[in-house]
Amino acid sequence: MSKNILVITGSPRKNGNSFAMTDAFIKAAKAKGHSVTRFDAAFQKIGGCHACETCFKSGKACSFDDDFNTIAPAIEKADVIVFTMPVYWYSIPAQIKGVIDRIYSLVIGGKNLAGKECALITCCEEDDMSVMDGVRIPIERSAELLKWNMIGEVLIPNVLGVGDINKTDGIQKAAALADLL
Repeated sequence: MSKNILVITGSPRKNGNSFAMTDAFIKAAKAKGHSVTRFDAAFQKIGGCHACETCFKSGKACSFDDDFNTIAPAIEKADVIVFTMPVYWYSIPAQIKGVIDRIYSLVIGGKNLAGKECALITCCEEDDMSVMDGVRIPIERSAELLKWNMIGEVLIPNVLGVGDINKTDGIQKAAALADLL
């Protein structure tokens, strides 16, 4: 069965390591017949949540009209949401954190997001796998709160420079993630 997949990226480096894994996943998912929409958060204007709880009062997900309102309908429609990002200072990059925080507007707006599948693709400079906990744990907990099923994670350490991902099995693991759909 074909699924509607939304890939949300958080890297500002178009030729970086997390983008290379993202591209491999998308190619593999499309080859399996899935529909894929990509949203590169780092190239959009997305602010943080203002906690005003006026979500959908203006007819849009967020009363503060920025590019989040262009992705909100895609989040609602998606069967699968895949977050891809590098680790920044042991945490989620600001470029994607705004999107994650603003999913709150869909919850406040009474949108039923339960039952979606979720996956994570991330990488970091250090060779210690626990460095990715600052990305992995918030995504896992958010998925649990939203009643999403975590179907897989690709966690690749020891990459920093452009192309370092090619010295690992990250590209292959990202492509294999499509097999779990």
